[in-house]
Order: sequence, then structure tokens, then C-alpha cells
Amino acid sequence: MEQIFSGDCIRCYVTAGRCGRYSKATRTAEPNYPMCTDIHVTRRRNPSIIPTQFFGSPLDAARICTRRHRRLSSFFPSQERRRREVKGSQSLHSPENMGVVGLRVRSMAQRWGWNCRRSLSSTAVQSQLENVGFIGLGNMGAHMARNLVMAGYKVTVHDTNENTMKKFSDDGIPTKQSPLEVSESSDVIITMLPSSSHVLDVYNGRNGLLANGGSLGPWLYIDSSTVDPQTSRKISMDISRCNLKEKKAYAEKPMMLDAPVSGGVPAAEAGKLTFMVGGLEEAYLAAKPLLLSMGKEAIYCGGAGNGSVAKICNNMALAISMLGVSEAFALGQNLGIKASVLTDIFNCSSARCWSSDTYNPVPGVMLGVPSSRNYDGGFTSKLMAKDLDLAMASASGVGFKCPIGSQALEIYRKLCDDGCELKDFSCAFRNYYAGKDEN
Repeated sequence: MEQIFSGDCIRCYVTAGRCGRYSKATRTAEPNYPMCTDIHVTRRRNPSIIPTQFFGSPLDAARICTRRHRRLSSFFPSQERRRREVKGSQSLHSPENMGVVGLRVRSMAQRWGWNCRRSLSSTAVQSQLENVGFIGLGNMGAHMARNLVMAGYKVTVHDTNENTMKKFSDDGIPTKQSPLEVSESSDVIITMLPSSSHVLDVYNGRNGLLANGGSLGPWLYIDSSTVDPQTSRKISMDISRCNLKEKKAYAEKPMMLDAPVSGGVPAAEAGKLTFMVGGLEEAYLAAKPLLLSMGKEAIYCGGAGNGSVAKICNNMALAISMLGVSEAFALGQNLGIKASVLTDIFNCSSARCWSSDTYNPVPGVMLGVPSSRNYDGGFTSKLMAKDLDLAMASASGVGFKCPIGSQALEIYRKLCDDGCELKDFSCAFRNYYAGKDEN
């Protein structure tokens, strides 16, 4: 095995190519290589690598390792020097040589003062995260569920779309016919659903997750759907009134987290989502390793419903910024300047934002974004209108006025009425402002 150290990340290579290790970027791009026997973790900005024999199972090792926050480049040898030092070591992944790897990494840990500690109070909590039920296999949920499988969790899935279920079943992932059946074989439940009505039906409907009355099997429920805070708080209250079928040393009653995500379909596929989490802090800390198997960041927002509050505020700001950038690009074109030139200016000045430098709405300016493929794929205008509606309804409920948010909602409703409901929300540039493609 060749260890290459550079920047803020540890990379692992084997003679056949990159391994299918815990690292999200590699497991997405090349999932078919043999699993590395060392577990690589990026926990926030604190990368670490610890051989599995130090802590037992790979999952335990992946979840309990951390390191003091320092740039690796400040005390690791250069990439070329490290390459030369280990050149010729091509069979260290064999069982008879695992001791060599362990000694090497252990000596490195002693030499550079790595600080490895358990991130949770007991290994028992870790074992109760392994059986995960995932409900909702749409554009986002399908990628999230597969990332959990590749991280080593035992995942059981359910969706109302039989074709989607068949794809998972063909890949050897267990499927169930109802949310209730999923809960019977799971310790943790994750839901990723389109709307508040779907969430209420999956939890409280016939054959729903709470259909067994007040006695539940899973001890933790995580809803990553984008819903109004009131729905999140209602489900959390319903779950708090229930009891566990079997008492747990780490949980006296079932717990609920609202954990909506930001990043869109590309981030879901790459395992780079950001989770905004509301609920009990102890539940958040217990669930964090699970969330970081699907994302790059998990941020605790406070009590029940606060994750949903953060999400609708984030999406309102996103809609407004996309409309502002689209309006400016269209105005520039009408005044005689190319959108590509404006993009270069925006991205090195005060107008820079995600809508200009990462998700540019002008066709022909940026590759790999919905505007480059006729606004197909991505986050639909229909969903953006739904999220803005949630934000405006929540604002109205507390007597707060959102004039710009209200205008954004009107624009996206008009886009939906004009037949763009399934187009990415950046289509406002072409279909509302009559912007032109970049030649």
C-alpha cells in the first residue's frame, strides 16, 4: 500500500487502483475496488487514518477516530518523498502483512501525536446504528441510501415506485412493501420524502412507522424531508409519546431528528450534503457518524423543528439569489455584455455567490449544471415553489413579512403555470427573464 499525504486529506492507493474505502469521493467514483483494511475518515476538517485492528470492526474504527485540527502538510513529508519511501510495498493488504501496516501507522500516530478518542460515550450506541431503514428513494434518497450501503451499514429500503425498488433489490439491497415492515428490521429510520403530506402519511398513515401504536422497534427516527417546522414538531411529539419495545442502555424512549439537507442531487450522489439538524442534542451526537456517511457536514440547529426552519430559510435565500443573478445576467445581455464576462466579474467581486460560481443559470457558461442540459435534472421549479410556500406560510404564522420572498414565490408559481415545473429552478433566466444562451 502506498500512503500519499498532501494538503488536508489522506489518500490511499493500492496496486490495482484506488480502494473502495470510507472516503466519499473515492467510493462514489470507484466503488468496485477491494475494501481497504484501514478506515479513512474525514470528520469535519480533521482527517485521520487508523488501522481496524486497533479498535475492532471497521465501522467502529470509522466512527471513533479523530485528530487534532492541524494541516497535514505542516508535519508530513512531501508526496514525492513518501512515494519513494514506500516504493515496492505492493502486498501490504495481504493478511500476513497487516501487522506491518498496523506498526507503521501506530508509530506514525506516536511520532506526530495523533489524538484518537471515542466520539460517543459507548460502543453499544455504535452497534445500534448499523441496521438502517430508508424510506423515499427519489432523486436524493436513492443516492443517500446507496452511500449508506457503501459505508457498511445494513440498509433496508421502501418506496412507492416499484421500478426503483427493483433496482435496489437487483443490487442485493433488501426491500419492504411498507414503512411498517421496514421498521420491524431496523434500529434507525431515515425518511426522505417530497412533502409534508407524504411525511405525515409515512409516519401516521395505515401501515406507517407508528402504526403499531405506542410500542416502537427503532430507537431513532431521522426525517430529511423539506417540510414546514410545524410538521417536524408534530411528528417529534408523536414519537416522544411512544415507548421502545426493548429498553436500551443508551435510550429510554424513541427519539426524532429533523435533518433536511442542502446541496442538491450532485451532492447527494457524491456524499457531500450538508445536514441541518433539529432535536435532542444527544440524539444528534449519536446520529452524526450516520449523517456524515451521506454528507460532508452536519450542523446542530437546536430543538425539534429547527432543522426545518434552517432549511426553508436557506432555500428562500437561494431562490432570491438565483433570481437576482439571472436578472443581472439578462440585463447585461440586453445592455451588450456577455454573460460569461459578467460571470468572471461576479466571481471575483462582491456579487459572487453559489448561483454564479457553482450553479450558473446561463446555458453555455458552465458545464455539468442543469443550464448546460436544457435545465433538465437538478432541483425543480415545482419543489422551489413548494419550499417558498412553506417559508411564506411559516412567516405568516408568526406575523413576519417577507416582501422579496413573496415576490420570488410569485415568479416560481408563474414558471410552473407556464409549463416549467419539472425544469431546474435556474430556468428562470431563460423562461422568466428571456435570457439568451451563451454562444
